Amino acid sequence: MNYEKYLDVKPEVAEALAAGKPVVALESTIISHGMPYPQNVETALNVEKIIRENGAVPATIAIIGGRLKAGLTPEEIEYFGKKGTAIRKASRRDLAVLCARGEDGATTVTTTMMIAHMAGISIFATGGIGGVHRGAETTMDISADLEELAQTPVMVICAGAKSILDLGLTLEYLETKGVPVIGYGTEELPAFYTRRSGFGVDYRVDSPQELAKTFRVSKDLGLRGGMLVTNPIPEEYAMPLETINAAIDQAIAECNAKGIHGKETTPFLLARVAEITGGDSLASNIRLVYNNAALAAKTAAAFCQM
Repeated sequence: MNYEKYLDVKPEVAEALAAGKPVVALESTIISHGMPYPQNVETALNVEKIIRENGAVPATIAIIGGRLKAGLTPEEIEYFGKKGTAIRKASRRDLAVLCARGEDGATTVTTTMMIAHMAGISIFATGGIGGVHRGAETTMDISADLEELAQTPVMVICAGAKSILDLGLTLEYLETKGVPVIGYGTEELPAFYTRRSGFGVDYRVDSPQELAKTFRVSKDLGLRGGMLVTNPIPEEYAMPLETINAAIDQAIAECNAKGIHGKETTPFLLARVAEITGGDSLASNIRLVYNNAALAAKTAAAFCQM
C-alpha cells in the first residue's frame, strides 16, 4: 500500500498509537455540514475535550489540501467550521480526486472509517450513521456508510441511524452485509434524536469492557467488516418521537418539492428539521455526540488493555 505518502498523522496521535494508548477517531462532516458556525467549532473542540477527559486521544479526520489528516489542530478545526458547506463532502468515490487535486474534503462516516483504519485507529465516535433513505426502492439512495461498515474493521459508536431514514430497511441491509448492530444498554435501536424506534438490535451490551472484548474477538477471528454500536441519546435530551417524526415528514416533503437528492439530502433535512423544531434538534444533536464520544473513549481505553 502506498497510501502513507498521502497520510498525515498528527504527532500526538502517532505517539499514542505507537505507545499502545487509546485513540478515538472523529469525523469532520459534522463540523462543516452538520451544524452552523460557531456551534460547530465549539462542539468539535468540546468533543475532543470529552475524549481526553475519558482517557483517550482524539483524532479528528479530514482532508486538507489533498492530505489525509488523522488528527487536526484547533486552527484546522476553526478553518473547517468557518468554511462550512463550501468544503466538499468526501465519500469513498471522492478520495482519489481530492488528493490528486490537492483539495479539501469533509469526511463522512465512510471516509473517516477508511482514514482511521489507514492510521491504525480502531474506534470511531460520530452522531448517527447514514443508511437506506425513505423511498430507496425507487431512488436507490443508500448511504455508502453501510457498505463501508461491511468491509472496514472499525467500531463505529453512534446514536443509531438518523431518523430521517428508513430504519427497517437500514437494518435489513446491515444484516445482509453481516454487520452486527449492538445496542449499548438497550435492546431497541435508538433513532438519533429519540431513544426508541420500534426496531430491535442484534445484541445488547452493558459495559465498555464488553464492547471492547467483543471487538477484540472480531479482530482475532479475522472478520472483515466493522461493528456498529448504537448508544441512545441521554433521556433528558431526547425528543418526543411524534415531534421529530412530524418535523422529518415536513422536511422530506420540502426536500422532494425542491428536487434535492444525493449527498445534499441529509444536510438539507437536518438543517430544516432544526429550523422546524426551533433549534431543539440541534441541541439534541450536540448532546448525543458528547455522549458517544465519552463511550468511545472508555471503550478504546478498555480495548488497549486487552
